[in-house]
Amino acid sequence: MLRRQFTRLLGAGAAASTLPGLIGSASAAEPLKVGFIYLGPVGDFGWTYQHDIGRQAAVAHFGDKIKTTFVENVPEGPDSEKVLNDLANSGHKLIFATSFGYMNYVLNSAKKHPDVFYEHATGYKRSANVANYNIRFYQARYVQGVIAGKLSKAGLAGYVGSIPVPEVVQGINAFMLGMRSVNPKARMKFVMINSWYDPPKEGDAAKALIDQGCDILTQHTDSPAPLQAAASRGVKAFGQSTDMSKFAKDTQLSASTDVWAPYYIRRIDEVMKGAWKSTDIWEGFSGGMLEMSPFTNMPDDVAALGNATVADIKSGKNKIFVGPLMDQTGATKVAAGVAMDDGALNGMQWLVQGVEGKLS
Repeated sequence: MLRRQFTRLLGAGAAASTLPGLIGSASAAEPLKVGFIYLGPVGDFGWTYQHDIGRQAAVAHFGDKIKTTFVENVPEGPDSEKVLNDLANSGHKLIFATSFGYMNYVLNSAKKHPDVFYEHATGYKRSANVANYNIRFYQARYVQGVIAGKLSKAGLAGYVGSIPVPEVVQGINAFMLGMRSVNPKARMKFVMINSWYDPPKEGDAAKALIDQGCDILTQHTDSPAPLQAAASRGVKAFGQSTDMSKFAKDTQLSASTDVWAPYYIRRIDEVMKGAWKSTDIWEGFSGGMLEMSPFTNMPDDVAALGNATVADIKSGKNKIFVGPLMDQTGATKVAAGVAMDDGALNGMQWLVQGVEGKLS
C-alpha cells in the first residue's frame, strides 16, 4: 500500500512515478526533486493539509526548477523509514518529514544517504544532513486562552489533546495562562486521544468535554472534527493548523494557522544554491511561521484584545512562560520574574494551576 501511495502525485511540478532502482542519478540540468511525507491525508483540512499548501506554494514559486512528490498516510513507525529510503533512492535530494514520530527513522535514513538533505518537523535530533523546524504553537494557544477567558460564561474550557509530549503540554499550559490572565478562577479540562489524527476520537473527545460543562473548546489534533462537534452543540471553539471556519462559520472564534510556505521555499532555494546547512528553527508570530485567522463570532473589544495580545507576543513584551508559575499542586515551578528558556519548554511535563486531569 505504501509503495502505491509513493506513486501518487499532486499538482504542477509533481515528480514522475518511477520506482526506486529504475532511475539514474539526476544530472545538474534536471529539476531538484523534493519529497514530502505526511502523517495524514492531504484532505485532513488541518496539519497535513497546511503542509501541502506549503508544498504547492513552493511548486508555484520555482516552477519547472523543481519536481515534488508527496506520500500521505505514512504511520510513525518502521514503514516511514522505508518511504524515506524510497524517496532518497529515487533521486530526491531534499526530503521534508512532517511528524514528530518520524524522528529516529529520519536519522536512520540520513545515515544511509549522506548526499540527501532531510528536514524534520517538530523534532529535536540533528545530524550533518538532518535539520529541524518547528513553530511555537503555544503562542497561539495563549491568545486563544485570553479570548476564552473573556467569553466563557462557565469559566471552564475544554482541550482536545493528541499525545502528551512537551509540544502539546506547552499548548495546554499556555491556554490556561492566557485564560487566567483575564479570569483568575478559570479552569480547563482536557482529553488525550493518543493520536494526532483520528476524527471519530477527536469528535467524541469534544462531546465528552462539552458534557462536562466546557463552554469553549480548543484542540491540538489534526482534523476539524472537534470544531464540528462543538458547532453541532452550539459551542464556540478554535480551529487548528489552518482556518477551519468553513466547517463552523457561526462558532469558530479563530484558528492557529501554521505558515510553512516561506520556510519550504527558503530551504529549497538553499539546496539549489549549495547553501543548505543543518539548523534548528523554532519560530512563532515574530518569525512569520504562525498567524491567527480572523477573530470572528465575538464582540469587537474581545477581538481587539486578541490582536493586542498577538502584538505583545510578537514584540517580545509578553514571553508567556514567566514566573511565578505553579503546578497543579501549588508547587513553584518557575520563580517570579524568571522566563523559561527553550530547553525547559521542550522538557515540559507538568501542568499549571487551573488545569484539571493528569498527563498519565
